[in-house]
Amino acid sequence: MYNQIDSNKRKSIILMMIFIAIIIGLGYIFDQVWNTGGTYLGVWIAIIVSLSMTALSYFTGDKIALSATGARPITKEENGYVYRLVENLSITAGLPMPKIYIIEDSAINAFATGRKPEMASIAVTRGAIDKLENEELEGVLAHELSHVKNYDIRFMTMVAVLVGAIVLLSDIFIRGGLFGGHGHGRKGSGGILIIVGIVLAILSPLIAEMIKMAISRKREYLADADGSLLTRYPEGLARALEKINQQSQPMQSASKATAHLFFANPFSGKKISSLFSTHPPIEDRVKQLRGMA
Repeated sequence: MYNQIDSNKRKSIILMMIFIAIIIGLGYIFDQVWNTGGTYLGVWIAIIVSLSMTALSYFTGDKIALSATGARPITKEENGYVYRLVENLSITAGLPMPKIYIIEDSAINAFATGRKPEMASIAVTRGAIDKLENEELEGVLAHELSHVKNYDIRFMTMVAVLVGAIVLLSDIFIRGGLFGGHGHGRKGSGGILIIVGIVLAILSPLIAEMIKMAISRKREYLADADGSLLTRYPEGLARALEKINQQSQPMQSASKATAHLFFANPFSGKKISSLFSTHPPIEDRVKQLRGMA
């Protein structure tokens, strides 16, 4: 179990380093072609614009996600069962008690949001409460609390900034390359660099999106391992995933904008390439959970 946690952390760091390498590579070619004097002007512009665009989602994303899914807050008096499960897990994890929300949807799912533990919220569907056994629901809630503990919302926001920077930098490069913006570039190797730059600029957004999805999947594996460590019962989480895998109807309240937040892919039954999926295959998650000791 501890090996799984360490492995997922290492892989997330490696993927982040690849992200940064792509930005540096684009920045270097941008600098060489436009002769910006080593200032990496395009990189800074892309990062600043990406940060500005991401700031809104960073500070208000939790409210937007909860509102978009129709989640409503509950109290201990209204649903003491769910409240006590979250409360006990929070005490065990050493985390502040998050706000709890219910999504009136018959599908089994849940998600956590909030950029830090003190501002966290956990939303769980009515289907999860009604259809999961105690140990299964506890496993799902522990998984979501692990996202909070690991600052995954903040981490994925940083990833979004990097993806945005790559997309913007690529767009600047392609537009400049195609419409003559390279006129002040270095002589001799300028033409080759422009061709290499345009090819890299076209491929980089696709590669960046694939890396983003890969990081998201690694964080899901990490939350599975951390959640199992919290409950000391991986089988509960594995059984919950199997029940989700048997669902034929997608969530009614989910959208592409919020899909990455959920415990499992909310579009059940839809075939999505593993390269572009925000969640690992359920079969793989179950196999890893049952291999933990």
